[in-house]
Amino acid sequence: MDFQQGLITTVHDYSLGNLDAVAFRKELSQKRTALLIPCLMDEFSRPALGLIRDALKELEGLSSLVVALSAETAEDVAAAEAFFNGMPFPVQVHWTNGPAVREVLLSVQELGLEVTGPPGKGWAVWQGLGVACSHAEVVGLFDADIRTFGSSYPERMLRPLLDPSHGVAYVKAFYSRLSLETQALQGRATRLFVGPLLASLEQIFGPLPYLRYLQSFRYPLAGEFAFTTDLAMNLRIPSDWGLEVGLLSEVYRHVASSRIAQVDLGLFDHKHKDLGSKPSEGLQRMAGEIFCTVLRSLMEHEGCVVSTDQLPTLEVLYRRVGEDRVRQFGLDSAINRLPYDRHREELAVQSFSSLLRPGLKRFQDTPIAHQLPSWSRLNSCNPMLQKDLAEAGQSDRRHSNRTAMMQRPQYPAYVSQGLHSETAA
Repeated sequence: MDFQQGLITTVHDYSLGNLDAVAFRKELSQKRTALLIPCLMDEFSRPALGLIRDALKELEGLSSLVVALSAETAEDVAAAEAFFNGMPFPVQVHWTNGPAVREVLLSVQELGLEVTGPPGKGWAVWQGLGVACSHAEVVGLFDADIRTFGSSYPERMLRPLLDPSHGVAYVKAFYSRLSLETQALQGRATRLFVGPLLASLEQIFGPLPYLRYLQSFRYPLAGEFAFTTDLAMNLRIPSDWGLEVGLLSEVYRHVASSRIAQVDLGLFDHKHKDLGSKPSEGLQRMAGEIFCTVLRSLMEHEGCVVSTDQLPTLEVLYRRVGEDRVRQFGLDSAINRLPYDRHREELAVQSFSSLLRPGLKRFQDTPIAHQLPSWSRLNSCNPMLQKDLAEAGQSDRRHSNRTAMMQRPQYPAYVSQGLHSETAA
């Protein structure tokens, strides 16, 4: 814990517990605010989503909750909506891969734009923003697998945006990622890849403004963020594992650093991704796509990129900085009496370093990445697209509900019994 400030305004967690639910609900009621949760149907079989739902029940002033859901059947979507029954605000379960949604998105191809995928978090976020921004002034995003979710998360992340006197347009979360089971440090992609990579690039190119900007974020890969609708409507959305860094690049393009804040959410845990046994798996695939995103944004904002001649320097620098970080995290863990597997961390640095050479080659071959177009651009082509998309995300479910009233199908057991009992326990 500290009180230091830098390029990006930091809202610290001083662990004083100075929350005010009543005042927060009043602030929410004065500015239309929506929350967006991109979600796979698998999350309904895990306790985290139940924890999130129960915490959100306290937000009586919230305008709406949009759940951007990937599901196989209309019955699954209806079951997901039943799971959110009884919330004190409207909940819209938007079926991102439903037949009606795909029909609407296919029609956009006539405009020369590809918006039908690839499926994943970026695609879900893009659709969810299209739905949420049509009726909100502020939109906050949380993942569906947060195992430590509490009422402080939305309050701390949304409040900087609710009072216009702060002048904030974008808020990024940061936190201490610790395993609930072992208390070991998590977040290897941030700690052992992105951090050392940015430090190494700074040694090669010097303190470029964009590199300084990225390094100002305590947790650049955090998937929790919030923004004003006018900003959200003008952002292109990356559709791969470079989503979080790619969004930071978009924010850098549109917003002065004085209008950005990062907020400490304290202790945080969610699903952990394995390193993977090859570059196309797990954290290795994630790191490879992040590397290309960093190179692309560095070229876009600073007009420079790592050349083939500079690659050996980057590889050497990254390994050295990565190994230094392993030692630093080892000391941090030791003094806090946290378990720490130094050998495993060293192996992760080795695996990540092996991604730089093929990653640079892949970037040079394909420097232009697929990004989903901003909603402001789409609205200039078809002002009805947001409305059509929102209705399409509901239409298949409504048809299913009419059928259900006649056929009375059973909801999946994990919705009707398993998850509710697990959450209660």
